[in-house]
Amino acid sequence: MSLVSDGRKLAALARRALANRTAHRGVLRQLENNPPYPPRHFRIAVYFADGDVNIYQIRQWYRPLAELAHTWPVVVLSRSATGARTILADGALPVAYVPSVRSLEEFVATQDIRIVLYVNQNTRNFQMFRYGHRWHVFINHGESDKMYMTTNQFKAYDFAFIAGAAARERLSRVLWDYDFDRRAIPIGRPQADYYSGELPYTPDDRTVVLYAPTWEGDRPSAHYGSVRTHGEKLVAELLATGRHRLIYRPHPRSGVIDPGYGAANARIIAAIAAANARDASAHHVYDNRPELGWQLSAADIAVVDISAMVYDRLAAGRPLLITKPVDPEASVDTGGYLAACEWLDADAPTGFVAELERVTADPEVAARLGYWVEHYFGDVRPGVPTATFRAAIERLMNHWDTWHARSVAAGNPEEIDEAELDA
Repeated sequence: MSLVSDGRKLAALARRALANRTAHRGVLRQLENNPPYPPRHFRIAVYFADGDVNIYQIRQWYRPLAELAHTWPVVVLSRSATGARTILADGALPVAYVPSVRSLEEFVATQDIRIVLYVNQNTRNFQMFRYGHRWHVFINHGESDKMYMTTNQFKAYDFAFIAGAAARERLSRVLWDYDFDRRAIPIGRPQADYYSGELPYTPDDRTVVLYAPTWEGDRPSAHYGSVRTHGEKLVAELLATGRHRLIYRPHPRSGVIDPGYGAANARIIAAIAAANARDASAHHVYDNRPELGWQLSAADIAVVDISAMVYDRLAAGRPLLITKPVDPEASVDTGGYLAACEWLDADAPTGFVAELERVTADPEVAARLGYWVEHYFGDVRPGVPTATFRAAIERLMNHWDTWHARSVAAGNPEEIDEAELDA
């Protein structure tokens, strides 16, 4: 049995290597046809070492960063071939493909990068930390109460942009000797200013339900995915009412660990197609497009798992239910919103649709929601989060000017030891 397993792993590694080589050649060909970037043009870099499987982590930042680039030009430093290929295809931001440490250093040396932003905790972030005389800032890829949000790795960055009071409270419980007043800068949720987009259906009197489950997780403590425990039953109920329109947006990694989870996801997608075939006016949506925004603003109610989607929806200030994990080992933070949220139990006695209708009609639920929106994100009025994000960047730019002037006066320009560069 182990020989079969080893063989499958080797085959998977071979396929991955071939895909990376193919992507590498394609990215180089595309970049050869593009004009070189002007020297000393970029002021802000977004460091992204992941491949296309985690591209969602940077996509949600495209529009806030594109707006920021009108003042301070922004470039993505992409270390992975498949990641660079996808970001180039998206066309939202300029891309520098820097797969090796040498190519990274060569590009950085041509630019005037003063702030480096990080959307995740990839171990290769460490390779960028070696470059001083610039601020390294963790902006994350979403707000949540998952374990990921309380890691001591926050200390590795000069600064962290956090959503609001809830994030600071969460981190204060686990970080020792951390200067929150200086290093943790609240910015709200600037992505929420871009919760828009063209609807793939014509609005009518149907109640629109967004169901956005996460993936199955790679360990029991992270078993938050609900596709198998809640999803198939929930979707079946909604497709049967004739009063609801379903937007199904599964996590792009669904099924990467558990084939059974992937199979359940496929059955839901097939059920949606069958329902639309029976009644074309229903316009149920299987949503696998990269853009996230219109789904959060268009849905009358959302059903999500414990993930960043909870807080993406919370930032919209609209009703939501959170699926309660079935695995008793799943880690649930009960110190924040999850202590007061509306849970959707897998064995809800009155059925899932009845639970959705209760949450949308209860004024006490609405009042609690308003409190938690402010606690997590501060002022969510349109335009305010974008202005707050911009002000945080401007603050660091001014801070950079101060430290740069001190460094020049002290005769300490940044120097790079060429012998340290990798081939």
